[in-house]
Amino acid sequence: MKPLFVLLGSFGIAFTIIKITGGYWNFTSAGNTAMSIMLLFTAIGHFKFPKGMSMMMPAIVPFKKELVLITGFIEIAAAIGLMFPSMRHITSVLLIIFFICILPANINAAIKKIDYEKGTYDGKGINYLWFRIPLQVFFILWIWYFGIYKT
Repeated sequence: MKPLFVLLGSFGIAFTIIKITGGYWNFTSAGNTAMSIMLLFTAIGHFKFPKGMSMMMPAIVPFKKELVLITGFIEIAAAIGLMFPSMRHITSVLLIIFFICILPANINAAIKKIDYEKGTYDGKGINYLWFRIPLQVFFILWIWYFGIYKT
């Protein structure tokens, strides 16, 4: 839920600042700026809550903590890549693939009721997927629209 608020709030702020400073409405810049801010926000969680995020991954996945840290760096790199028009298309394609790849961890976390911030098994549970899966689709569509379609 927090990433959605960060994304939408950042979009509104970026959209307004771009209009005030540039004199025109630029949806593409605002959309990519907002996604970059959201990615930086979510990347913080990878470094702040590595134990809980490691618990989200299916048992078959090796080197869980290392992957959590690597995916945090991937999110930072993607946030930077979205800010450069010459890198935006490839960054967007890779980010869509990334969001598809992390969906199983989110599903696993919901099934196991993992609260990644606390590193416990008393999280929101399976009903959370009714929100999380559409949210993931929304993020993918956002990236496709602002990073691929509009570039």
